[in-house]
Amino acid sequence: MPFEHILYELDQGVATITLNRPDVLNSFNRPMAAELRQALAEAAADRDVRAVLLTGAGRAFCAGQDLAEAMPKEGPAPDLGDIVARGYNPIVRTLRQIDKPVVCAVNGVAAGAGANLALACDFVLAAVDASFIQSFSKIGLVPDTGGTFFLPRLVGLARATAMMMLADKVTAPDAVAMGLILRTVETPRLLEEATALARQLATRPTRGLGLIKRALNASATNGLDEQLALEAQLQAEAGSTADYREGVKAFLEKRAPSFIGR
Repeated sequence: MPFEHILYELDQGVATITLNRPDVLNSFNRPMAAELRQALAEAAADRDVRAVLLTGAGRAFCAGQDLAEAMPKEGPAPDLGDIVARGYNPIVRTLRQIDKPVVCAVNGVAAGAGANLALACDFVLAAVDASFIQSFSKIGLVPDTGGTFFLPRLVGLARATAMMMLADKVTAPDAVAMGLILRTVETPRLLEEATALARQLATRPTRGLGLIKRALNASATNGLDEQLALEAQLQAEAGSTADYREGVKAFLEKRAPSFIGR
């Protein structure tokens, strides 16, 4: 079905989802959050989708929550906890649970929920002039959209604490240096390079990539014995796929494999 606040395109196995409220820096309102949830669900269910690319229209990736919705001039203010629980949390869960690689192309500022949305993806490329900011504390709020989960794991507790409490802007090159994102790209080439990466991933054994993602998700909370058992379970599952059989056959025949994601 057509969307109003996002763009959705499927090409060469890649579902490109573009946040499309450029007039407000792609800040989230409830309808856009609902559309993003639906688009991710469709990508997860579509066997023709082998990878997902998430980006923003215009000069920003996402400025976080639309404060015009969170603090309206008239009428009662909405419950922010409800916005987080019903809007952002399902998006983050889907990004982590979808058994397909997700590439995020941060084309400008990524602030608040927008920054943490990017960090929930598997690969983050950013325009060299993009920036990340945990802006919550500037208005007395707590980081959400998985920020308090992902940030300490990516950059360590001390640096995550500083980013959240001081709310200083982090440039894209600094984000690479601290291990927050994968790499920067010259701004005019960002979408081209992010698309190339997503298309490359789409040709890989994506069933196996999904199992890798499942193992990485579990490693955040598992003990060693639990993780070892999970590795054995996932390896058994990977070993039963058509892609594994194709990979071995191609290796023995000394040719490039042709994976189908099954």
